[in-house]
Order: sequence, then C-alpha cells, then structure tokens
Amino acid sequence: MPKIKVIVVDDSALIRSVLKEIIDKAGDMSCVATAPDPLIARELIRDLNPDVITLDVEMPKMDGLDFLARLMRLKPTPVLMISSLTEQGSEVALRALELGAVDFIAKPKMNIASKIDEYTDEIREKIRMAAKAKVKSLMRAPIAPSHTADAVLPKVSRPLLKSEKLIIVGASTGGTEALKEFLVPIPPDAPAILIAQHMPESFTKSFANRLDSLCRITVKEATHGERVLPGHAYIAPGHSHLMLGVSGANYICELSQAEPVNRHRPSVDVLFRSAANVAGRNAVGVILTGMGKDGAAGMLEMHQAGAHNFAQDEASCVVFGMPKEAIAMGGVHEVVSLKEMTQRVLTWIANNSSRALRI
Repeated sequence: MPKIKVIVVDDSALIRSVLKEIIDKAGDMSCVATAPDPLIARELIRDLNPDVITLDVEMPKMDGLDFLARLMRLKPTPVLMISSLTEQGSEVALRALELGAVDFIAKPKMNIASKIDEYTDEIREKIRMAAKAKVKSLMRAPIAPSHTADAVLPKVSRPLLKSEKLIIVGASTGGTEALKEFLVPIPPDAPAILIAQHMPESFTKSFANRLDSLCRITVKEATHGERVLPGHAYIAPGHSHLMLGVSGANYICELSQAEPVNRHRPSVDVLFRSAANVAGRNAVGVILTGMGKDGAAGMLEMHQAGAHNFAQDEASCVVFGMPKEAIAMGGVHEVVSLKEMTQRVLTWIANNSSRALRI
C-alpha cells in the first residue's frame, strides 16, 4: 500500500525537523517535503500532490489562514493545522476549521521541541485520519489508557423520568462545523442541548462563544451544578466529562475529571450514559462526524432506555467513524444527512411531545 505523503509547513526549522522525524518513523507515511512559509509550500504542493498537509498558523510572507483559504478554493487538500493552546490560538484554530482544515494538532505551550514527542501517536493518528477525510472547498491530551463509561458512572436500569425533552449530542473530527450547521437553525424555545465535542480545554470556551454569537439559542461552556434550561446548549469543557444530572425537579450539568473514556475527556459515551440513566425516553441522541468509536456504546444504552437516536450519514461526514460504529452496534433509529438533521430532530420532538415547537 502506498505511504501517505505529507508536507510539513512551519516557520520553525526545529518543528519541521521534529515533525518530519515523527512522520518518517511511521511505517505507513512519509514526509515528502517541508516548507518554512506558504509561498514555498505552494510550489511543493503543486509539484508533489501530497495526501496531507500540516500547516502552522503564524508564518512569514502569508498568514496561515489566508493560505488555507486559497488552498481550499484552488486545490482542496486535507490539512492539519498547528496551534498553540492559548486563547488567541484557539480562536485562530476555530477559524481554520471553518475554512476547511480537517483537525488541529496542539503545540505545547513551553519546551515545544522536547514535549512534542509526547504527541507522536496523536500526530500520526490524525494524519492517517486526515488522509481518509472528505475535504470540501470553503483533538486531545497525550494518549491515555482506554476506559469505558464504567470508570466514570454506573449504568442504572430505571432512569428517573421527567416530561422535559433533551437533545444529547456527540461529535469529534469535523464536529465544529457540523455542530454549527446543526445548532444555527435551532429555535429559541427548543429543548436544552448537551454536547460532548472532542476538543482541548483551551478551545471549548472560545468555541462556545463563537456558536453563541451565531445561534438564536444561548450556547455556553457547561459549569458544574448549573440548571439545564430550554433554549440553551451546554458544551462540555475540554478538561471534564459532561453528564446530565438531576437536582430536585431540575436537570443539571455535572462535570467529572475522572479517567478519560475511549481515550477522551470529555467522552461521548459518558454523556450518553448519563442521559440514558437520567432522561431515558425523554432524550434524543445525535451522533455526528468523528473518528473512532466513542459514543457507540452509550448510544446503544440510550436506545435501550427508550431514547430516539439519530446518526449523521456517511456522505455528509468528514470522518464516518463514530456514526458508523453507533449504527453497527444497533443504537441508531435514523441515519440522516447533516443538512436535514436539525429539521428531522425537531420534527420528531414536536410529534412526540406535549409542547409544540416553533420549527
């Protein structure tokens, strides 16, 4: 099988060297070229036709985002963008994902040369994923032992049923744009939405703020113990699992820094299990584009608890990993394109709820 051809674009000679070594030492990929700036990269991309490009953000001669926008317009290619885990960096990273980057690789804040080796497995995994991703013109701590949702909370056989509907969403690679497309049409009187998106902790607050500026509902990063309200979407912070809880007559958000599940914290499986435990048939599950299998077991538990579940279809996914696994495990009722997802979910809720929605 041909090796994945990668071009590394970064103004740091040291980072270029480290990334090249990480790539070349993997048996299934090769760094065919490196470039210190986008102008040199442009010629290399034209001549070598890489399968994946890693792209720094702040570079001389041309801003990484400007280059990305031009690349996606003229020659769409899977891009992994490079960003430091800073508030400013997170804004740039989110903009890069909007422009068509498949995913981001997080640079350590300090001692980059010595610490980036800790990200070797993640870098290689994301390159492999990017090589298979569907690119259209327009994330994670170091690898941890794999756990199931049992490491965070037990499964219960009889959920505490209320009448209030909830939408429970999980996503990973490609999810930032998929979530935007899903949330923007949601009306202000819609049921509350809880979201687990695989994303580093320095990104989630900026991501929530960006969505809040675009949506008619309120979108925020979840905080522990806060009441879950209609017309609100709660995004799991990148440092914690998000779980649905109950306090008296109210649903609440609960956060946990227990072990990563499926190598993720936040984990979709954990959120979905909590919805199965607490909301049962009053939950509606949605699993969107993403790499891996996180969420498949939890969606099955939601199904078994009476929830109605939707999965994004392969054609509209950037990576058809998580939805595919959930479908294969038997937890999905409907497979829907991203374009139709919001309408289908709201229509199902309207037809199975005592309260009418303004769809």
